Amino acid sequence: MTISVFDHPILSGLLGDEALAQHFSARAEIDAMMRFEAELAMAEAQEGVIPHNAAKEIAALANAFGPEIAGLKAGAARDGVAVPALVAQMRAALPQIARPHLHFGATSQDVIDTGFALRVRDAVSILSQRLAELVKTLKSLETREGQIEVMAHTRMQAAVPVPAARKIRSWHEPLSRGAKRLEVALDGIAVLHFAGAAGTLDKLGDKGDAVAERLAASLNLALPGHPRHSERDGIAAFAAALSQITGSLGKMGQDIALGAQSELGEIELATGGGSSAMPHKKNPVAAEALVTFARFNATLVGGMHQALVHENERSGAAWTLEWMLLPQMIVATGAATLKSAELIDGLTFRPLKT
Repeated sequence: MTISVFDHPILSGLLGDEALAQHFSARAEIDAMMRFEAELAMAEAQEGVIPHNAAKEIAALANAFGPEIAGLKAGAARDGVAVPALVAQMRAALPQIARPHLHFGATSQDVIDTGFALRVRDAVSILSQRLAELVKTLKSLETREGQIEVMAHTRMQAAVPVPAARKIRSWHEPLSRGAKRLEVALDGIAVLHFAGAAGTLDKLGDKGDAVAERLAASLNLALPGHPRHSERDGIAAFAAALSQITGSLGKMGQDIALGAQSELGEIELATGGGSSAMPHKKNPVAAEALVTFARFNATLVGGMHQALVHENERSGAAWTLEWMLLPQMIVATGAATLKSAELIDGLTFRPLKT
């Protein structure tokens, strides 16, 4: 057993998703925070809040800066977030004239939450494309094999013969709905978080709204009507959408695993896992993984609803809980889409024996 299976050098072969995991690496997080600082400086310069030459220095540094990671680690242990240490390192690397203008009017949560929104948006783009491909593949399977007669099962008992299309539709239609829910949920999470110390942008005076509009446009993020530092319903809805998708994929995996049982033989898998003791077996490894991902995300989504409870204007406890849970849910969902594609590739139905 290990702390994380998703980036484990061995278990990630079964449970990982490198394409999605890279969006939640330390490097990706730093790059997103650097982008926020660069775009903030430029937006503030355009509104006359800070000098243009200072903004150019900040943007140039942000595009090339490599922070000292040990210092960020120590800063996170001390401050609960790495941003104060990161800003201190950046200030030390800037010309003296530009230092007071870095991170001006912003707070740590602005940087972290907006950086996360940028990374989630990229992750959802990958997930949406994969879901569309899965639905397409399953519809092709329905066209090719849908008229084969198989046995329906209710409450784990044989019921009446039905066309295989009946089963296949119950796999792809929830995925189509899930993809739509994911896009709707993205609207609630791909937003600019920019509110300053306590949600009022007080340091920017009457330029706060204008700077926020420019910053949202440059980052291609939605600008909410007011800051959402302690309003986490959009993030919880996004987590729920992820759990619904993995739940739908888990249902498909469970059906396929049951149909592929030796005693039933309703479904023939193109590939399967071997056994160290029983070489005749073709274990439904990908199908089992889908059930695991469904149960994993269903477990974590409760934690994300716990994280809705942000006390007052900012919570350290609830906020940190999001960092622990949501990246894992995203990568688990991505891994489930990969396993689903692997599972249905070459899958066939066997006609019901009479």
